[in-house]
Amino acid sequence: MEFIDYYKVLGLTKNASEKEIKKAYRNLARKFHPDLNPNDAEAEKKFKQVNEANEVLGDPDKRKKYDEYGKDWQHADAFEEAKSRKQASSPRGGYTSTGGAGGDFSDFFEAMFGGGDFRSSRQEVRFRGQDYNAELQLKLTDTLSTHKQTLTVNNKKIRITIPAGVENGQTIKISGHGGPGINNGPAGDLYINFNISNNTDFRRENANLYRMIEIPLTTAVLGGEITMGTLSGNVKLKVTPGTVNGTKVKLKGKGMPKYKKEGQFGDLFITYQVKIPTNLTDRQKELFKELSELKL
Repeated sequence: MEFIDYYKVLGLTKNASEKEIKKAYRNLARKFHPDLNPNDAEAEKKFKQVNEANEVLGDPDKRKKYDEYGKDWQHADAFEEAKSRKQASSPRGGYTSTGGAGGDFSDFFEAMFGGGDFRSSRQEVRFRGQDYNAELQLKLTDTLSTHKQTLTVNNKKIRITIPAGVENGQTIKISGHGGPGINNGPAGDLYINFNISNNTDFRRENANLYRMIEIPLTTAVLGGEITMGTLSGNVKLKVTPGTVNGTKVKLKGKGMPKYKKEGQFGDLFITYQVKIPTNLTDRQKELFKELSELKL
């Protein structure tokens, strides 16, 4: 995998403070955000690199490993364990790291195992590839049915299946689509985080949907029928006479599809808000006055 200098991505030096890292990340993430740069592949690439850089440099433990091992920082624990074993069994004694950010992986192992048995020792040590993280922007209506979509991750196109009902903030794992393994080790995984914007009039909670509907005062008093739209088409609702403000109605199965549960849906909950008429005519005021005198 091509080495990316995370400090350079954020426009910082290696001795940058945590505060400087946070500030640089916020500014660059805002600058390259997909919503501000629609259909701009280069901005999207930089946005992902900025997030990746912040994920590593914004975490003190990850940053320490990255500073010492560069692109191989995710294997730092394995390197340290292998180094300890070698030091314990070798009469040659100590080890001085030559890794550093961007250091050569071959040099690291040669320094660790020594020239004579370097090749055989390196072949025995396999490491899993780096995991990749990506963010996918969707609209709520995009999640109503299972569909396929092509993503570009690290300049490689990957076609994935997006299950119906996926939720905002949810992360799914695509096994084996991360970075290549080292010394024939297994490839890493790809983690996709979903950023779903609500382009509907409904409020979503898991698979259930919620909406407030205004009904005329006369309909609330006398009853009647109203038509409203759902994500699966229009429905007619019967309003019973004497419906009070805040009455809730459940439409079974008219919510979102349930994640990875084929044919199952949540419910739609409607709350009636009785609309009080304003700007009445003189005649309408007379009629309301007559009604009030009847002491209903």
